[in-house]
Amino acid sequence: MTDVETVEHDVLIIGAGGAGLRAAIEASGAGVSVGLVCKSLLGKAHTVMAEGGMAAAMANVDERDSWRTHFADTMRGGYYLNNWRMAQIHAQQAPDRVRELEAWGAVFDRTPAGKINQRNFGGHAHPRLAHVGDRTGLEMIRTLQDHGIHQGIDVHMECTVTRLLKDGERVAGAFGYSRELGKFMVFKAKAVVMATGGIGRAYKVTSNSWEYTGDGQTLAYDAGAELIDMEFVQFHPTGMVWPPSVRGILVTEGVRGEGGILKNSHGDRFMFRDIPDNYKSSTADTPEEGWRYVTKTDIDARRPPELLTRDHVARCIRREVREGRGSPHGGAFLDIAWIKEKIPNAEEHIKKKLPSMYHQFKELAGIDITKEPMEVGPTTHYVMGGIRVDGETQMTAVPGLYAAGECAAGLHGANRLGGNSLSDLIVFGKLAGEHAAAFAKQRATVSVSEAEVKQAQSDALSPLDSSRATLVGGAYQVQYELQELMQDKVGIVRTEAEMLEAIDAIELLKEKAQSVSAPGNRQYNPGWHTALDLKNLLTVSEAVARSAVRRRESRGAHTRDDFPEKDDNYSAFNFIVRKGPDGEMQVTQEPIPEMPSELRQIIEDHK
Repeated sequence: MTDVETVEHDVLIIGAGGAGLRAAIEASGAGVSVGLVCKSLLGKAHTVMAEGGMAAAMANVDERDSWRTHFADTMRGGYYLNNWRMAQIHAQQAPDRVRELEAWGAVFDRTPAGKINQRNFGGHAHPRLAHVGDRTGLEMIRTLQDHGIHQGIDVHMECTVTRLLKDGERVAGAFGYSRELGKFMVFKAKAVVMATGGIGRAYKVTSNSWEYTGDGQTLAYDAGAELIDMEFVQFHPTGMVWPPSVRGILVTEGVRGEGGILKNSHGDRFMFRDIPDNYKSSTADTPEEGWRYVTKTDIDARRPPELLTRDHVARCIRREVREGRGSPHGGAFLDIAWIKEKIPNAEEHIKKKLPSMYHQFKELAGIDITKEPMEVGPTTHYVMGGIRVDGETQMTAVPGLYAAGECAAGLHGANRLGGNSLSDLIVFGKLAGEHAAAFAKQRATVSVSEAEVKQAQSDALSPLDSSRATLVGGAYQVQYELQELMQDKVGIVRTEAEMLEAIDAIELLKEKAQSVSAPGNRQYNPGWHTALDLKNLLTVSEAVARSAVRRRESRGAHTRDDFPEKDDNYSAFNFIVRKGPDGEMQVTQEPIPEMPSELRQIIEDHK
């Protein structure tokens, strides 16, 4: 172990996005020693790409909003597979967390009365998203970092964790390495919080950046934690589709929240053709009257069909493409420029409300969104599934191991509502940090097994073994094949035959990954990093495919061509993924705990 640096903390937080930073601030405020590990540079968290806003029932724009309405919207959007306790806590605590950010220096857009402004978003009954133009996630990270640097948090940047260490049944820390120099590190900790984000890099077309390789899910799974709802992968309906170099980059739902409409190649606003009955019943007599553009002085106007839930909009765009009405590069047209017909000074209004989108399309695609439509299409964006946690404490099945943010699961059920992700980070990041600190205070110092550390070191070094068979293309080729496989066989619309093919193919890719070598040494070796990421990508991909095969219905973000309807027989349980005693992946179903009568009544009152 002479080649290993050892660092000790009371609480170790893996991931420095919104959830990780908020957990670190809370744990440090409780008086414990906190270490924060991030795979990239501090500030480059994927949270900065969450643009539209954070959902919180503050009722600043529509006084009818309340936590009860927010709770009912979240449960309905998740098709009632949500952890109802998490949905309740989230709806109740989100407003306080947003106000807390404001107190820490976040600069939000304002209403004429000076309150934090809120905008419409898909699936929300009222304008609910507190926002900063279309850069809300960036402002969240800036605020949390600026506040966090005064809390005495030790930050370990550009460090990848490859294994959680245990002391008996409880977590004892983590093993990782410096990405720059390849130096190994052991982090001893009494409690660990996973906040590593999602799994988007398992797919070919994704809005996710390179860090999103399912690290937290796999680390927790290997340590004995459970995964839940892994079949539910959200395909955001609007990502860039052209040029190829930027395919998948997110086009915020805020464009539609500010009045953007979707059209096919015939110029038809196709979302009017596929509106759920319960959505129709609450509109005006004619669609065009009922879905007029919402202005600040017209908050009672009905939501446009473009603001239906993300899974629904993504499927509608896919249908237009498959039936020959797509845009030239395989998507649809998103038009915000049309609001010039409705409001004065529309160009300046668009630039003010959507500055990042304006510059993104201007610089990357040569399109002025104030004058012409954007080409957009579905892109892998978010995973509703993840590490199973207790709704109140965020602890996993492994004592001392917590999870928050996208790598955790329960809040969103079968489909996440836009804007719930950012408030999810700060609500449950706080709770995870709070309970991890309390756990650490009550526990004596942990011990780390030298044999376990040596095994982790050996596993990490194996791709550098020059005697291993060299696969043409190496780790990059395996990752490419996996991404193609998941996109084609376990994508937006699925069938049992294709998913079974994918499971068999993943087994073959596991074998290939075992023989991948990364020529060179540990310093500045991106091939080595990719080789180590493969295990995580393959694990989460298998979990998605195996869970999706078991759910023989279409619900939320999980759509089956062979079972196109929702089946009530699948409405009362979740699918749980565990690591079996022989290392095999096991998928079982467990009933959802009964919801208290007062929460059931809230849902009935808001149908």
